[in-house]
Amino acid sequence: MPSSVQEFYQTLVARAEEAFAAREEGKKIVIQVGSATCEHAAGSREVLDEFRKHIISSGRKDIVLRQTGCTGRCSREPIVGVFIPGRMPVKYERVDRELVHDIFVQHVQGGAPITEHVLDAEQNKVSEYEFLFCDSSRCGWQGGLRIKDVFTEKLRAAGVDMERVKVSLASCFGACGKELAGTCSHVLVRPLKILYRVKSEADLDEIVQKQVLKGKIVEQLRVGDEPVSQEFFDVYGDVAFFNRQSRVALRNNGVVDPESFDEFIHYKGFKALATVLERGDPQWVIDEVTKARLRGRGGGGFPTGAKWTSATKNEEKIRYIICNADEGDPGAFMDRSMLESDPFNAIEGMIIGGFAVGAQRGFIYIRAEYPLAIRRIQHAMELCHKYGILGENIMNSGFAFDIEIRLGAGAFVCGEETALIRSIEGERGQPRIRPPYPSQSGLWGKPTVINNAETFANIAAIINYGGEWFNRLGTEKSGGTKVFALAGKVRHTGLVEVPLGTTLREIVYDIGGGVPKDKKLKAIQTGGPAGGCIPAKWADLAVDFDTLTQAGSIMGSGGMIVLDEDDCMVDIAKFYLSFSQDESCGKCTPCREGTTRILEILEKITGGDGTVEDLDRLERLAKLVNRSSLCGLGRAAPNPVLSTLKHFRAEYLAHVVDKRCPSKRCKALLHYEIDAEKCIGCTVCARNCPAECIAGARKTAHVIDAAKCVKCGRCFEVCRFDAVIRT
Repeated sequence: MPSSVQEFYQTLVARAEEAFAAREEGKKIVIQVGSATCEHAAGSREVLDEFRKHIISSGRKDIVLRQTGCTGRCSREPIVGVFIPGRMPVKYERVDRELVHDIFVQHVQGGAPITEHVLDAEQNKVSEYEFLFCDSSRCGWQGGLRIKDVFTEKLRAAGVDMERVKVSLASCFGACGKELAGTCSHVLVRPLKILYRVKSEADLDEIVQKQVLKGKIVEQLRVGDEPVSQEFFDVYGDVAFFNRQSRVALRNNGVVDPESFDEFIHYKGFKALATVLERGDPQWVIDEVTKARLRGRGGGGFPTGAKWTSATKNEEKIRYIICNADEGDPGAFMDRSMLESDPFNAIEGMIIGGFAVGAQRGFIYIRAEYPLAIRRIQHAMELCHKYGILGENIMNSGFAFDIEIRLGAGAFVCGEETALIRSIEGERGQPRIRPPYPSQSGLWGKPTVINNAETFANIAAIINYGGEWFNRLGTEKSGGTKVFALAGKVRHTGLVEVPLGTTLREIVYDIGGGVPKDKKLKAIQTGGPAGGCIPAKWADLAVDFDTLTQAGSIMGSGGMIVLDEDDCMVDIAKFYLSFSQDESCGKCTPCREGTTRILEILEKITGGDGTVEDLDRLERLAKLVNRSSLCGLGRAAPNPVLSTLKHFRAEYLAHVVDKRCPSKRCKALLHYEIDAEKCIGCTVCARNCPAECIAGARKTAHVIDAAKCVKCGRCFEVCRFDAVIRT
């Protein structure tokens, strides 16, 4: 038996690498199919089954079929990857049973990618090489010249066929230290999985002459250590949606099989835990997390190092640690994706956190509506017990720690830590007054540390690469990256992980592809129901906990909804208030009664009965609820109202003074009439009107009876001659 932690870990690595090598995937064609809730809903199970049938029918033994987790590219699923040794990885989007046959016959067997179905394809040919240049502000090169452009010109000057080579920009690789900042740049070469560090044009010349023209690796420029997200970029670096991100928490999503212990070990899994247990110094762990300036990713943004320190100062030796994976924000699915796609990473982060704060027991609080995440985290825990990662004497270190899963019933208020604690204790989920804080007196009266799944997903990377490294990825006050669920009026929806300090414009346009149908960006709503709406004129705002708060919104758990010119900001505020009012636990009067009254005023305004006085009443009440509610839900519930009143007051005035909705969303304020000059009397509108309020003979102009009109808009939708006017 291994006698030390590192020996124990190396035994695990050797066993995993032996199993990994036995698969001989480096010599075989690999077909990779996404496997997560969103992928399954899109049909990935059927796709996997169809590929399995094709492989069996072909009789070939050199094809491997494997599953992976969710990449976060929601609107393009199911996503299938085809990896042929020595060639560029190819990913296909929206794959169905019929497309499986074409992919297998033409690409897998014939070697010819089907370019029209490639994920976010920008060209009709798959390149032989791709050079991904870091576009981080930390990388500097020759007075600010764009290294990508210089390299492209050198390729052309050398007579390189530009269809063979693709040159792209990527987000920060996290490959440079403080001593290198501003002196060099980095370039990742796909599919060779090589990272070069370049400092001069001579370095670029050498890459062109040796790498591109002669196929030889430029060893003196090669970076020895792999950056945290290199494996992800090796696979997905050609897709603009992905290469503009910096993946830390999501580094394994779409890369590893979430049910394979060996694959997780192969990709440096539990290396951080072995490092921590070998050192045996809890304070060192807390110091690294503090250096990283990691703030809680669940919404509050409290410094993680400070929270962990607070728990260690308590004389009580029985302590607990909780992973909050309840994730109640509408449209937010970051935690679900992490637990479904990389469950071992969350477990590793929790064990390290438990060691740091002196906890013997941990809980994962996850909503019951996430059955796949629950199954995978349970499976991962079973394997961790089997291989000595959970339980007594972890990795022969003498440290004992175990984890339980507790299911939530979907109460939004249980995202608040004291309400979550009561729920785990078997009580109704309601918050209590703080202090004492949970780190002082929490679960069953014992010191308790609560962080969300994304916070724990960053811990192993911080230990492996250092707190200072993580610190450099973010801003002055907040280190690292943040995962957002990008949705709404944007071309490319999905999970986005970017360094804190990235602007809203970069997220919406560079990664999200901008607003579709040439519509104008109107606002960006962040932070879920507790967040606010940031106007388009502030799109260059750097995303950080403090900047978003100053703008009248919050970071929250990471919801980000893009709104365009067709969205009514009063209606948006009403939608979020309706959610918060419905989810209020009712314990405190300001939240219970205040959100109800706010919602009544908003309904009055959108119903056409609002007055100017209602706006002042609305603002006073929202500020009162904000100041006097017991917990974060109540205090933040008025944010959508206060932010829209501040930035879009003209829309509120249009509703109460002009009795119209500028965005034509509020049904009660709409008016329909028919332009007699355009109407040809085709009767389509009359035949589709559910209220039978449209009169007129065939081939004569029709008329709408406003008194009978229910304002459903059906006539406006079906008219082919633009004769129906909606105001």
